[in-house]
Amino acid sequence: MEESEDVPKDFIKLKSEKLSVDEVSQLVVSPYCGAVSLFVGTTRNNFEGKRVVHLEYEAYTSMAETEIKKICRDVREKWPSVKHIAVHHRLGVVPITEASVIIAVSSPHRAESLEAVMYCINTLKASVPIWKKEIYEDEYSWKENKECFWANSEK
Repeated sequence: MEESEDVPKDFIKLKSEKLSVDEVSQLVVSPYCGAVSLFVGTTRNNFEGKRVVHLEYEAYTSMAETEIKKICRDVREKWPSVKHIAVHHRLGVVPITEASVIIAVSSPHRAESLEAVMYCINTLKASVPIWKKEIYEDEYSWKENKECFWANSEK
């Protein structure tokens, strides 16, 4: 396979169905890359002493996809050797232990893909219009990302 046949691609998906680590990681595999780095964010069963029953996510979908595309462009500028990027985020109800977000990045060497994955998740939390609601046993709370620029601009 010529490297020109393995053109860098971005795989962005917001969906209500269960996310698959295998599916997302396979999207970024390339014969030109020796590294595939992953971040999997899952629903935990507690927050500040409260029992979490599940999470619910909502998004401004078209804007969220546009912002994720910008993150992918930024990654390619910062780490030109990155080959493929996949960002899948779940919407709707996400039960305990299931994935809310999976990010995968391939590159020839591990340093670039590891750094790019960290950049992706941190920037996603800071700039993408996806909102999380934590459902507890007897109440709920909309969660604000500490990294989110628009939430912190009014403080």
